[in-house]
Amino acid sequence: MTPPKFSDFAISPEVLKAIADLGFEQPTHIQAEAIPLLLSGQDLIGRAQTGTGKTAAFAIPLIEKIDPNVPAVQGLVLCPTRELVQQVAEEFRRLLKYRKDIQVQTIYGGAHIGEQLKGLKKKPQVVVATPGRLLDHIRRKSLNLSDIHTLILDEADEMLDMGFREDIDLIVAETPEERQTVLFSATMTQDILKLMKKYQRDAVKVDVTDEKRNTPGITQYVYKMKERQKPEALVRLLAMHDIKLAVVFCNTKMTVDSLVQFLKTSGYSADALHGDLTQKMREKVMGTFRAGGIRILVATDIAGRGIDVRNVEAVFNYDLPRDDEDYIHRIGRTGRAGASGLAFTFISPKEHHILRRI
Repeated sequence: MTPPKFSDFAISPEVLKAIADLGFEQPTHIQAEAIPLLLSGQDLIGRAQTGTGKTAAFAIPLIEKIDPNVPAVQGLVLCPTRELVQQVAEEFRRLLKYRKDIQVQTIYGGAHIGEQLKGLKKKPQVVVATPGRLLDHIRRKSLNLSDIHTLILDEADEMLDMGFREDIDLIVAETPEERQTVLFSATMTQDILKLMKKYQRDAVKVDVTDEKRNTPGITQYVYKMKERQKPEALVRLLAMHDIKLAVVFCNTKMTVDSLVQFLKTSGYSADALHGDLTQKMREKVMGTFRAGGIRILVATDIAGRGIDVRNVEAVFNYDLPRDDEDYIHRIGRTGRAGASGLAFTFISPKEHHILRRI
């Protein structure tokens, strides 16, 4: 069977042109499954890991359903973190390169609410938000969700884990009952199934997690060593594989900061990304990394969830993740949308049982 192309779907020429500019030649598995269903108005629950192209899988159909002549929010995307909000909004903007009649507004905590109020006055058709700050705007009456026709919960499992269940209930209550509801989740827990039953109608399930876990284009390496050997091992591997762009994950902010200093003294352009940085500082670091001004980004898991940078050649698990699922999230920062990548994991002898479990 011939693999589908984006041009096989009911996608406008402007969006197809933007897709081509991004270098996407054919849909990923989740895109091929989800796009036609979402274009038809079907409710959907998609199980997909990071790096599978799930953002475009829901962004493309939503863009096609927007009426640019209606000056109201028609599509709402809820995300668990501000980093993911920024990542999703950026994907929308790339896809809207030739559609200047559709506006996207981000809403999240840690940013000046005045700027968001200004943005909402411009009547954006798409809002990408974290639940807490979105509720602030609803209470202020600066945002009306009565014209929503598409509601998307991205990384729904993560939102539930972070305690947003009540916030989600309050937000959904503000949207019309006759809407399309889309859930994307890396896991399919009982809580997710309850959410699906409560908010969706005849939802179709699309699951591509086995594909991502078992046949990614990521070559994974494990090195057993003592803690004091890790810094030198890192720089040797960077040199050996001639890695131009990499993300290094550590479990603590202290390790992140000390490793950044070591890399800088070793001649590498590196910077830190963790929870102690202000939102403005985090955005500046990510902007520089995306532009290629930083070669090595050293991050904690919380800060690293929203990293979506094309051409990351390698990911390093400098510390083993505390949560097994975080291993998948981490290595998914490379090998994006079908590209190849490298993943290196450093372990001590006593951590071997954890690696085996992962």
